[in-house]
Amino acid sequence: MAARRAPGPFALQPALAAAADLAARADIDPDGVARVTVRTFDPLTLPAPADDATPEAGATSYPAAVAAALVGDDPGDGTPPSDEARVRRLAATVTVEETPGLTAQFEAGLMPAVLDVELDDGSVHHAEVGAIRATPRSRWTGTPSRRKPRRSARQSGSRRFARPVGAPTRPHASGTCSTLSTDTGSRTYTPRAPTCARRMSTRTRALDTLVYGVDVQSGDVRGDAPSYALVTYDGESLERDVVTRRKLLRLIDAETPDIVATDNMYELAADKDALVRFLGGLPDETTLVQVTGDERPEPLSRVAKRHGVPYGKPAIEEAEAAARLAARNVGYEVSAFTDETTVKVSRGRSTGKGGWSQDRYTRRIHGNVKRESRDIEATLDDAGLDYERDATEKYGGFSNAVFTVEGRPQDIPVSNKRAGDIRVEIERVRRDGIEFEPLAKRRDRVFVGIDPGTTTAVALVDLDGHLLDVLSTRTADTADVIEWIIERGRPVLVAADVTPMPATVDQIRRSFDAAGWHPESDIPIDEKQHRTREEGYDNDHERDAMAAALYAHDDHDDQIRRVTRKIPPRVDRGEVVKRVLADESTVEAAVDDLTEDDGEDGDDHEHEARELTEEERTIKRLRERVTRLDDHVTDLEAELDGKDERIAELESELEETRREERKEARERREVTRLEWENDRLEDELAEERERAETLAKKLERLKELWKLDHSNFADVNGSGSLTAVKPVAQFTLDAIETADEDYGIARGDVVYFRDASGAGRRTAEALVERDPRVVLLDGETSDVAEEVLYEADVAFGDAGTVSVREIDELAIAREDAVETVEADYAERAAERAQEETESMVDSIISEHRADRE
Repeated sequence: MAARRAPGPFALQPALAAAADLAARADIDPDGVARVTVRTFDPLTLPAPADDATPEAGATSYPAAVAAALVGDDPGDGTPPSDEARVRRLAATVTVEETPGLTAQFEAGLMPAVLDVELDDGSVHHAEVGAIRATPRSRWTGTPSRRKPRRSARQSGSRRFARPVGAPTRPHASGTCSTLSTDTGSRTYTPRAPTCARRMSTRTRALDTLVYGVDVQSGDVRGDAPSYALVTYDGESLERDVVTRRKLLRLIDAETPDIVATDNMYELAADKDALVRFLGGLPDETTLVQVTGDERPEPLSRVAKRHGVPYGKPAIEEAEAAARLAARNVGYEVSAFTDETTVKVSRGRSTGKGGWSQDRYTRRIHGNVKRESRDIEATLDDAGLDYERDATEKYGGFSNAVFTVEGRPQDIPVSNKRAGDIRVEIERVRRDGIEFEPLAKRRDRVFVGIDPGTTTAVALVDLDGHLLDVLSTRTADTADVIEWIIERGRPVLVAADVTPMPATVDQIRRSFDAAGWHPESDIPIDEKQHRTREEGYDNDHERDAMAAALYAHDDHDDQIRRVTRKIPPRVDRGEVVKRVLADESTVEAAVDDLTEDDGEDGDDHEHEARELTEEERTIKRLRERVTRLDDHVTDLEAELDGKDERIAELESELEETRREERKEARERREVTRLEWENDRLEDELAEERERAETLAKKLERLKELWKLDHSNFADVNGSGSLTAVKPVAQFTLDAIETADEDYGIARGDVVYFRDASGAGRRTAEALVERDPRVVLLDGETSDVAEEVLYEADVAFGDAGTVSVREIDELAIAREDAVETVEADYAERAAERAQEETESMVDSIISEHRADRE
């Protein structure tokens, strides 16, 4: 699609190209157009080029130029429209909108525009220009461009200052000119003659990069070895291939592309750990980009359609779409490492065990490690890199030293090494997880403070007085500083902390065509410290740069507030502030210049009458449209009422269903409760039946015991007198309580302990509380237990003198044998009492004698 440069703002050109293309391929009746919508980047960010400052350029508005292109006229040939009334009528329907996505493409170096023409019958015609490379203030011709061959990283040599992927060469502070090609997708254009720009371009990235678009062709990265569709794109030519994973990694390592683009980063790694390893294995100059988004990616088809990139289902076409999107700075950079690098110096040999020379051998190794650490430290100091060192001192020097350097491996003049006694390992510091950073960033207007010198410091402050970023460097030259500023903002004002403004600062100011500021006298150090007390800085140079920017903002704060209050909605505040401060324009003039008008000459009264008639016709058409819309609203309201009635019916059915469900749930809960209760009662019944069977067996044994014939006992006296004995397993408290629970121990019972040992005072007292008649003890018991029995006057004796016959838990003994135990206890008790009386008398006599003496 051909496009010619027309008078007017530079931002108008892609819209004119889209309108001319649509007029050539679609039969559009201007009288039947209801609305024309132009979506493009922010047109207020680009002023009109100096070489087009003609009366025709001032009289041609954005809507009028688009309308002229739609009716088939060429707004760039200088002739009036073929039908001026029709063009004006069509221009009244044109609306220009800024789309953030297209603005991001423009700042990435593109010139996109999307045009939609809606007819009265509801049909829509669509056209778009999405691959025009930005060429500020250059005319467009039909001459093919010859592109300078791309230099690889090895050919271009090392650089001291890190530059983003795809960044252009250094901007020329002196204002020298360069030409750039313009690619519309089907035809390539180059500037007719390079013209010097009054302002530096705000574009920081170009298409002069090598991009790999990758997509899985077959297989699975988690299973069999996959094959990949690979598209190599350098901004002009495409190369397609299908490679294995191993070959893909070899190609990346050999050619070091700037970007490896994919629609899903996990097509290159099975999981997060594998992805980190893949990122760690990429060359330092290569970046992995996921073009579909960050943590929540979109479908590739949607992203490709939004940015006007061809898309197809085959893997090779998806890889091509990913490459083209990444070349336009669409997507997010995938990163697993910080901008810090660790340099570890350690022993290359183990000290181990040695003989007579062991100490000297160890001292030599540690000394070499220390010497190498000092060499690396000196190298980092010479390179101006910030770092921290953590060394472990050992006998004769260092066992290891770890340097944490602020920089990436390619910025550090140290390499991996293993030689003799030392080993040097370089590793990037890992992040806590995977992070995403957008390739295209919107850059706002900023105040810039600069402190030049051996160490140059730069600080950026936004229009609200908030510190955005700060830089201090000893290695970057003026061009590197300018590039750093470009990548982070668009300067409104450049400030210094001393007077007069240093030449370096003024050179940077003129590069941006920004306003300048310096204090009436040098700012004292204590005032700088006070103004920057709430901000963090690493050195005095950063403090001075921050103070310059903040004081400059303070000096213009009231002016910025007044400008902000006067700016109407949807007008770029930053651009107005820039024109007021840098161009010394009034707020009203800046707003009028940035506000889209119809380009009419106020002195032409005939046009005013014709314009009024056109407005009346437009109002009539709009009223008819409103009537149709009212009818449509009525139909929708009727449909809505019907749906409301249906919703009410469904809600009633739902409530009834819920009621039935609640009833069934209550019934199920009651059935469950009764089942649980039935199970509990069945368990209790089984236990009671088992207990009844046990008691019945005991009863049978008791009956058998009492039916015994006395003749069966040879030791029973003639009267056949027997007495019941209640046996207890052991003379302990638990055994007594167990026997009491089983068959009871009552007053007057004969108690038989099968084992009399282990009794104590408490056990004997528990037995005495039950007041037995006789206690038969098998074995010896404790003196304490006997003492308690004597004191309670409970008869006890040796069970060996009594013949006890046991049957299960029941026992019997002869009555006369029990009486013999009682008689024997009575004699022992009497003797014990007499002995106690004699002992007491002896004690009294002894005490009496002792008192007399």
